Amino acid sequence: MAHLSSEFTLKSLNLKNRIVMPPMCQYSVESKDGKPTDWHFVHYVSRAVGGAGLIIMEMTDVEPDGRITDYDLGLWSDEQIPAFKRIISEVHKYGAKVAIQIAHAGRKAEDAKVPVGPSDIPVSPEFKKPRALSTEEVKQMVVKFKDAAIRAIEAGVDTIELHGAHGYLIHQFHSPAINNREDEYGQDLALFGVEVIQAVKSVMPEHMPLILRISAVEYMDGGYDLEHGIEISRRYKEAGVDILHVSSGGEGPVGTRKPGNHPGYQVPFARAVKQALDVPVIAVGLLDDAKLAEATVANEEADLVAVARGMLRDPYWATHAIQAVSGQISAPKQYERAY
Repeated sequence: MAHLSSEFTLKSLNLKNRIVMPPMCQYSVESKDGKPTDWHFVHYVSRAVGGAGLIIMEMTDVEPDGRITDYDLGLWSDEQIPAFKRIISEVHKYGAKVAIQIAHAGRKAEDAKVPVGPSDIPVSPEFKKPRALSTEEVKQMVVKFKDAAIRAIEAGVDTIELHGAHGYLIHQFHSPAINNREDEYGQDLALFGVEVIQAVKSVMPEHMPLILRISAVEYMDGGYDLEHGIEISRRYKEAGVDILHVSSGGEGPVGTRKPGNHPGYQVPFARAVKQALDVPVIAVGLLDDAKLAEATVANEEADLVAVARGMLRDPYWATHAIQAVSGQISAPKQYERAY
């Protein structure tokens, strides 16, 4: 039996295979109200029909000015819950499990009149200068993450992912080159993330695991290295994270250390985090080749593999990958005769 098609279980989360559709912004909200549309419905449900084990819905923000753009999803209002629930209920019919990635863009909020962040350091001269959050505002932001998690659970998710990667707010706080605060949230770079994790865990069912996406390294000049990424991940694991979704970069303009552009270039980061912390990890990054994805799981470099652009191109990537590595057919009965 191929490893890619094997089940994965952690707490109450039971996945039929090791294939994850990672969060990818669709920028398709039509009325700027943060609610998923019919586009989102078709987008996510088609990947469930296509065989993905876990679908992580795109970056969903805790307040309107926390969005990258006004065309992104949000969970700052109870009025947004039904549209998410509709999608999640339909995805479940095809055997896939669902997470929502809860986040705040921080200084990368392009459509906010004045973005906020841990400090007033902009991403680059082309971005707006952010306003540093006050200590009290940081504490209020923790509550906003908690409230969004409550709404995600009400919508029916099987798990939740917190976005601590790619230069968004949680990442900004744990980045030494971005966070120059002098209060408690500057003295302890992991504190904001830890408090968000603890707040979200406090409202999650005890049996539901929590995922956190982390940038293992930064690529901007002066950015942190793998040692720092692992130590921050250790703090987050101790705070209650059950699975780490290991990516890299995204925090600012790339410097002398550049990201790879070869298949599986981030797998070594996932392997390093897994080995250092003895925690389940999701690997991501140009894993579109089914045999490479299979090898990543079979060699125990990661527990799950996330395929992003490959699933944008092919909603049935999971079905085709499992067939390629095992000869098994996992298509819906309506499509079986095509195989």
